[in-house]
Order: sequence, then C-alpha cells, then structure tokens
Amino acid sequence: MKKQNRIIKPAKALSGTISIPGDKSVSHRSIMLSGLANTSVTINNFLHAQDCLSTVACMKAMGVNVEIVAGSQQLKVTGNGLFGLQEPTDILDAGNSGTTLRLLSGILAAQPFFSVMTGDASLRKRPMGRVITPLSQMGARIAGRESARYAPLAIMPPNGSLQGIDYIMPVASAQIKSAIMLAALFANSPSRITEPYPSRDHSECMLESFGVPVARSGNTVIVNPVKELNAPTVLDVPGDISSAAFWLVAATIIPGSEITLTGVGINPTRTGILDVLAEMGADIAVKNQRWSGKEPIADITVRSSDLKGVTLDVEIIPRLIDEIPVLAVAALFARGKTVIRGAEELRVKETDRLAAVAAELGKLGAQLEETPDGLVIEGPQKLNFAQCHSHDDHRMAMAAAVAGLASQGVEIIEPDCVAISYPDFYTVLEALRMHSR
Repeated sequence: MKKQNRIIKPAKALSGTISIPGDKSVSHRSIMLSGLANTSVTINNFLHAQDCLSTVACMKAMGVNVEIVAGSQQLKVTGNGLFGLQEPTDILDAGNSGTTLRLLSGILAAQPFFSVMTGDASLRKRPMGRVITPLSQMGARIAGRESARYAPLAIMPPNGSLQGIDYIMPVASAQIKSAIMLAALFANSPSRITEPYPSRDHSECMLESFGVPVARSGNTVIVNPVKELNAPTVLDVPGDISSAAFWLVAATIIPGSEITLTGVGINPTRTGILDVLAEMGADIAVKNQRWSGKEPIADITVRSSDLKGVTLDVEIIPRLIDEIPVLAVAALFARGKTVIRGAEELRVKETDRLAAVAAELGKLGAQLEETPDGLVIEGPQKLNFAQCHSHDDHRMAMAAAVAGLASQGVEIIEPDCVAISYPDFYTVLEALRMHSR
C-alpha cells in the first residue's frame, strides 16, 4: 500500500501544556538492565516507540518476561539474573535502532551462547566496527560483514571470561561507551573508558540505580564487574529532551507562541539544546526541578522571541547531537550567521543528516553551506512551501514539520518515521495549533 505524504500547514501561533514522551536513551537502558536483574521492575513512562520496542523484542527473545500494561506507558519486567539470559532461537532484529544493536553487542559478547543480530536496511549501513574493536580487545568473538564493520553480526561465546579494558575512545559516543560498560559487568577485572569529550551519561546513572558502583573522573568512567544487580522496584523514565527540542524551537520562532513542557529530563550531558537556544536569545524558563531516580527533570516554559546566530564547536556537539537538524531550522530564523562544527558524526546516523538537512531545507528555499563536519547558515531567511523527503529519518521529518509550521507549510514524504521516537508527534502538533491564540 502506498504511503501517504503529510502536509503541515503554517501556524499562527502555538500554545498549550504537554507531557513529553519518555526518553528514548533511558528507555533502552531501563529494559536492558531490568532484564539482567532477578526481581521484578516496573518501568513508568517507558517510550512505546519502534526503537525501544525493538529492544523489548530482543530481550523477550532471550527469556526476559516483559508485560506491557495496556493503556499505559508502563512495563513490568522480570529477568532471570545477570547470567540468566537464554540463547535466542532466531536472529535478533534491532529494526532501525543503533542503540539496540550496539548496546546489546556489549551484553551478548559475554554470553555463553551463540547469537546473531541484524537490523533494517538503514541500520545495516551504520558503522559497527567502532564498537566491535574494543569488545574484541576484551575477548569478544564477533563476526560480521566487511570484517565486522556492519551488521548482521554473529556473536560467539568468548574463550573464558571477558577481560577488563583500558580504552581511549576515538570519538565521544554514548553508544560505544555504553557497550563497553555493559560488557564490563561480566569481565574479570575493572574497565576504564575515556572519551575526548563527555557524552550522555544515562548508562552511568542507570547502572548506579541498579547498585553498580561507577567511578567518574573527568572524561573517564570506571566500571567494576559484579555478580548480580540490585534492581529498584520502580523506574521512572524522564521526558525526552530530544523530543522536547522540536517544541522548544517551534515556540521560539513562531510569533505569539507559548508552550509548557512537563517532566523533561535535564541531565547536564543532554542540555546543550537549552544552552544554545539561550545563547541565541530564546525565552526559556526551567522550573520545578526535581529528580526521577538518578536523572534530573523539570518543567520548561518557552515563549517566542527573536534569535541571533551563534557558533557551535566540537565540545558541545555530544550534548546536542540529535538536536542539530532542528537547530538548523532555528538558525534560519535567527539574525546573523550560525556555524556548526565538529558534527561529522551526523553523517552516520539514520541518514547522512548533514547532507539531508542541507538538501531538504534547501527545497524550502533555504541557503545553507554544508561543510565536511557541519553547516553554515546565514539568517533570517524566508522559506517557501515545498515537498521535503524525511529520508525515513524521524528527526528529519520532525525538523521539516517545524520549518513548515513557522513558514509557508511543507509536504513531508515518508512522514510516519516519527514513530521511531515520537509516535504522537503529529497529534500533539495539531493540539498545540488548536489551542493557539
């Protein structure tokens, strides 16, 4: 059946109060670690989106009991202990989820059974060698296409226990770091992982919630092997700031708008979007700060305001890597030049996001310079109605929708990929428009 395009009409203003769906990164980690525990864990505000459900399916295939509570964003998970995973009878399918494939590689590398993991066409093009290299140094036995650079990956039992590792990462990546940390739980000695710049630390927070002692020193994290996990009875997943980013930008650039976002995760390793928008001149108030387990959360109110161009350098990129497509939209409405550097990691996401941002916003009439590691955008610019392709990339689809809302509208090809991280995105968009003044 032919997929339907979606037309986003311009909005006069946006207003309302909305709850942000559960953080995708935290949801992945919550189901993985709960599945390695031997007591029942209730996960609240779990993100029931395609990527996270891929992780659920993989864990269930290895004997973890997962009950999805009907009509709620809640899971009840009961594992068989740290060493209780069972050999899957079929290939594990990570779908479009790089987090599923990379993090589970760390867990599976230590298991005494054979497993194979794959994903969709997009995921099979994403580099896996950066994870396989450190895991192999720990003693993992992993084979894959082009010398394990790409999935499918076949993972054999190690010869004995995995070895602890002292690894200096060539790039700042939470997925690489997390894969090593998860493998380190099963190793015979501590592991030290050092990044060039800090990436998101949800794995560190989640491991601590499960009683794993994690030492942090600058850009280095040290994980000791454990015999079992001390699981909490309840985990609350914060709202995803990467999903909130689309509304933060939309309300900022559409005159007369005011939106309050409730329960948003404000982990300092993820709040680059707030820092950059504040530097650009956005009117953002962070209120009612509190804790959700080891994760800080807050309510955020954003009002429309005039923006100015800024420069983003490599140090901040790991803290807002997923938000760059929508920040590029914000830059089109800002006075002056915005320069984004050090973001070459975007070329190996669901699509080459730097090329996709330049091409698709260009169809709306935007003038952008694509550089090897970023973008240069001079604003403000006037955008026209056009047809844009999502490249089947959820963040591209939502960034295009924000651009259309703030200008003359847009028609999105393959719009339904938003289900990867934000299934209700278009419903929320229309609700905010309906309540606009």
